[in-house]
Amino acid sequence: MAPNTKLLDEVSAYYSRKITEHGDTPRGVDWNSEAGQVHRFEQLCRILPNEGAYLIHDIGCGYGALYDFLAARRDDFFYRGIDVSQAMLDAAAGRLAHAPNVELLADVSDGCIADYSVASGIFNVRLDQSDADWREYIVRTLEQMAATSRKGFAFNCLTSYSDADHMRPDLYYADPCWLFDLCKRRFSRNVALLHDYDLYEFTMLVRT
Repeated sequence: MAPNTKLLDEVSAYYSRKITEHGDTPRGVDWNSEAGQVHRFEQLCRILPNEGAYLIHDIGCGYGALYDFLAARRDDFFYRGIDVSQAMLDAAAGRLAHAPNVELLADVSDGCIADYSVASGIFNVRLDQSDADWREYIVRTLEQMAATSRKGFAFNCLTSYSDADHMRPDLYYADPCWLFDLCKRRFSRNVALLHDYDLYEFTMLVRT
């Protein structure tokens, strides 16, 4: 299935504006706080092993904050950051220029395989895309993550169980039950849905 280039261009432009306005900070990738960003990383990284080296794809890597999170805890990993926004990649390159275990890419090409892939926040900001088009984008991205991850992948989404009076029309609130069923049926029998932490979202862990 060919990518929706208009959708990706709009997402790229949105996040390029954010990083230009706020710099390499959580607000630069559209998060409210560093504490919330770290809390999300903690959930996503439950897909990773406690020991042993691994190669990880950070899909929608932004300025590379996940690398900092991982490097503060261990050093036996290789980090490949992927982002459609060149401004984000430039920010990450500036920050991680001296890290020996980093590669930054605009896309995951054929044969570009990792042990694990994670995606934080890339399914949230749909702008003016329809529900159907955004769901198609999510499914296509998950298919790519599954195809390029040897051992598993993890992602998060805003939850459809959010309080209605706090929901925004430019954001996408996913049905965790629908995505759990999709992942179980299409990708693996080993799927965990994490919906017990204090944010209006959920995290899915898919072990392949």
